[in-house]
Amino acid sequence: MISIYEKKEVDKFIRRREQRRGSVSQEVRMAVSEILSAVQEKGDEALIEYTFRFDGVDLLKQGLSVANEEIRGAVRSLPDAFLNSMNQAIHHIRAYHEKGRRKSWIDCQEGGIILGQKVTPLKRVGIYVPGGRAAYPSSLVMGAVPAQVAGVSELAVVSPPGPDGRISHSVLAVASLLGITEIYRLGGAQAMGALAFGTESVRCVDKIVGPGNVYVAEAKRQVFGVVDIDMIAGPSEVVVLADETARPDFIAADLLAQAEHDPLASSILITPSSSLARRVQRALQKQGKDLLRKDIFQTSLSAWGGILVVESLKQGIELVNALAPEHVGLHVNDPWAILGDVRNAGAIFLGHFSPETVGDYWAGPNHILPTQRTARFSSPLDTEDFLKYSSIIQYGKKALKRDAEAIIALAEMEGLDGHANAVRQRTKR
Repeated sequence: MISIYEKKEVDKFIRRREQRRGSVSQEVRMAVSEILSAVQEKGDEALIEYTFRFDGVDLLKQGLSVANEEIRGAVRSLPDAFLNSMNQAIHHIRAYHEKGRRKSWIDCQEGGIILGQKVTPLKRVGIYVPGGRAAYPSSLVMGAVPAQVAGVSELAVVSPPGPDGRISHSVLAVASLLGITEIYRLGGAQAMGALAFGTESVRCVDKIVGPGNVYVAEAKRQVFGVVDIDMIAGPSEVVVLADETARPDFIAADLLAQAEHDPLASSILITPSSSLARRVQRALQKQGKDLLRKDIFQTSLSAWGGILVVESLKQGIELVNALAPEHVGLHVNDPWAILGDVRNAGAIFLGHFSPETVGDYWAGPNHILPTQRTARFSSPLDTEDFLKYSSIIQYGKKALKRDAEAIIALAEMEGLDGHANAVRQRTKR
């Protein structure tokens, strides 16, 4: 199911894993470009055509947007236990993101100088909620809550319909809990085109967030610049760093939880203990027998998973930083002692009783995270991603006169005498 790579084989595994990143095929790029162009030119007509072709749903009969009665029916169809749990999760996630909300500021200085920063929320955001193998209402929460905390006033949700033409009841119910009523039966690249360019029925947005398949990711890449996007998300990944104090059954459970997402998901254990490596391998086989998504996690673990035995915990940390994974689990005796050394990770789970699952659903931090080594330079989706910043500059006459000579010198050094003139006109006798 999953292979153990001893010290001399670790580099070989890392090189092979790099192939997982790959590049988007020319076929996908061209198909997405064609879809986006059609949506831009033909609007709703293209959305109807592509939804029928790819999803087998006739939007002329089913309707492009989801009616309020359908949303209310979805809420009624679900058990109270689910709705109550989701409400609690929303509360935790909202409380976490409220702590990161930035505010405008002003700084008054001598000579009539006023400097500052005006913080303004985006007006309109589109959220993509994947369908396909499973429904992901938690992804809707993670996209919507930080936007709402930031002050975004309009949220439009797109999600691919099932064969019956309906969007998952759980997604519709969660939208209701969040107060979102603008929902469209749209998936794939055509949904990205509708949000980016607008159609007769779908107004364009300022930013698109949310994970999706390779066509959705490529469409986000191509519309970036027309609108903002959160990130280009790849397959999920977890790296567990463990010492001899770790529980092999806990590690196996975390690796399986990640591997069941996608055949391309990557689950890796890094440890200096050969004994722990073998015990985790046995625990994976034992626990895997009782899980439902066997075809998915078996493919994932055999193709992209690995147990890497290293010389020391220090070398393990170096490997974590090189991999820059989406999730890192620190299954060590004192995780706080090494936390500062972990530079590249989307989310870090400390200790033996912090499974990735609590981050996916409950704790509060966002589960829309950088993947495929982009944690080297990017961060989880957060409230700041829905804010924009305008600089504020006011100069008084006295301050401008004091600084004029230096400013003019800089402008003239760059050959911009018009810039210099704009200062000189205000300060000449």
